[in-house]
Amino acid sequence: MTINDKNVLIVDDEPSLRLLIRAILEDDGWTVHEAVSGEQALKMLPSLTLNTALIDMRMDGMDGMTLLTEIHAKVPGLPIIMLTAYGNVGSAVVAMKHGAFDYLTKPADNEELKAVMAKALDYSRLVGENKRLRSAVEATERMIGNSQAMRDVKELIEQAGPSEATILVLGESGTGKELVAEGLHRASHRANKPLIKVNCAALPANLLESELFGYVKGAFTGATINKPGRFQLASGGTLFLDEIGELEQVLQAKILRAIQEKIVEPLGSVAPVETDVRIIAATNRNLKEEVENGTFREDLFYRLSVLEIRIPPLRERPSDIPALVAHLLEKLGRKNNKKVRSVSPSFLDALSRYGWPGNVRELENVLERAIILSRSEVLGTELLPPQVLSPSPVAVKGGSAESASKPDYVPLPRKTTSTSLDDAERQALIDALEANQDHRERTADALGISRRTLQYKLKKYGLTRR
Repeated sequence: MTINDKNVLIVDDEPSLRLLIRAILEDDGWTVHEAVSGEQALKMLPSLTLNTALIDMRMDGMDGMTLLTEIHAKVPGLPIIMLTAYGNVGSAVVAMKHGAFDYLTKPADNEELKAVMAKALDYSRLVGENKRLRSAVEATERMIGNSQAMRDVKELIEQAGPSEATILVLGESGTGKELVAEGLHRASHRANKPLIKVNCAALPANLLESELFGYVKGAFTGATINKPGRFQLASGGTLFLDEIGELEQVLQAKILRAIQEKIVEPLGSVAPVETDVRIIAATNRNLKEEVENGTFREDLFYRLSVLEIRIPPLRERPSDIPALVAHLLEKLGRKNNKKVRSVSPSFLDALSRYGWPGNVRELENVLERAIILSRSEVLGTELLPPQVLSPSPVAVKGGSAESASKPDYVPLPRKTTSTSLDDAERQALIDALEANQDHRERTADALGISRRTLQYKLKKYGLTRR
């Protein structure tokens, strides 16, 4: 539902009255839904997004008072206006004491009806805004950390959430891009509709296309039924395209068309399907560089990046580590049936000094390992892996530092101390490359990071091959 929608349900068993009210309200910009009984209204309720309802007090079967109670149990806060005959005003007053928003006597005066509906709409929007704000706060509370960098991210989520703009979430692997997408969805006016997530790196291009756009029966071997795509499943809600930088250019063009024209074409179909989704995309790549290199479409990049939200890596917010550790200890202790009360000062100090190439995900893995191996309620440094304890982690696979040939990158002079976390991380990469004879896969394994993360770090610190 967008903030400009005006949706009402009329529940009355008199066709002539429903027709009269419909004509008045549609002329005033309302979308009108009708039910002839309380039972029918309750069946319709799950599929409707309403601002208000007009309910007749006296109907065959379920009466208006009972329906009022049932609707409020299912849609708390919905303003309900009771319709009553002149002789039954007392019943309508009783209904108001039980939560009705207002009442009108039949036949309703045109101007009076419009005035009451306007008040109900204002109230509905106020209730919706309060729900949205509460939901946004709950979503950002899941993002642990009170550093200035994280406060900036949370503020952006609260500001950008209610908009319809496409948003590009930037951040290294393990920083929490999915949490940001969830926060944006919950802070939006689409929060009561689906949030559909797609990992663009998880499927080959041909399967990803059918997942995104769906297919019709007979489109290919094995397509025995019509299957809606993720764009259709997210209708009215939000589509989160994670790892968007992994898309091949053919799919980039199709997603661009879906965003621009708000239509998709299922595989095997010549009939376009309208879509109503908000796009949130995320990547750990530098899409501006990908555009310059010709591997990512410039027009799609600008469509996606109406607003960019960058999540800082953990090394840029070490002040958040104690709060993250406290949260993860409780979570991982429950998961592994271990009672862990705290960590030693030296344990926490080691965590704060480490560069965290895998970010929060790596921190979670390190803590879970320590919890599993611990025999005490207080975690000590003996439970930390070597790369966390050492400021310059080096692990050798299939070779030694002494036998390593000269690498084909230009390292900085060796430092005995680092002036920053970035300096320490850069030196750690140099040490690991030298120890593993410049073999990229062995170096990534030794550091406990993915090959892609290693390539990103090498590029960041100017250690790429000459």
